[in-house]
Amino acid sequence: MITFKQYLNEAKNCPEGKKYCNKCMTCVDKTCEEKALKEDAVANKKQQLQRKQLMLNRQKLQLQMKAVQKKDEKQDMHVQTEGAAWTKKSGKSESGGLNEKGRKSYERENPGSDLKAPSKKVGNSRRTSFCARMKGMKRKLTSKKTASDPDSRINKSLRAWNC
Repeated sequence: MITFKQYLNEAKNCPEGKKYCNKCMTCVDKTCEEKALKEDAVANKKQQLQRKQLMLNRQKLQLQMKAVQKKDEKQDMHVQTEGAAWTKKSGKSESGGLNEKGRKSYERENPGSDLKAPSKKVGNSRRTSFCARMKGMKRKLTSKKTASDPDSRINKSLRAWNC
């Protein structure tokens, strides 16, 4: 072990541009502490770059997901703007209600639904329920003009069901 005086002498005796390293106990260009600090700084920079890259990747993914969602929404809107047969004249029956094409298109857009053709049979519970519901709508939800018009959709529908 060297004394403090020897240590100071060796530190003074290092040539110009070199420093005395306490770990190595020699004169060097960079001390072990400086090298460790530099390595830590490099490691920190690498970590920062990795974090930035991760953030950029996350942002890219979020943007891609938003683009896919917008694309899906546009496709959904496109389907809706085209209009299904049940919303157009081609899906509606001349005698009121929906024709077969209209019922099929409605079932395609609303899975789980089970639309059936009008029933004219007296005593059929579907018919009784429908007639009661529609007569109430005719009374409360239509204007006098629509209610008295024989060509209105509601009156055609009531005739189709034999109400």
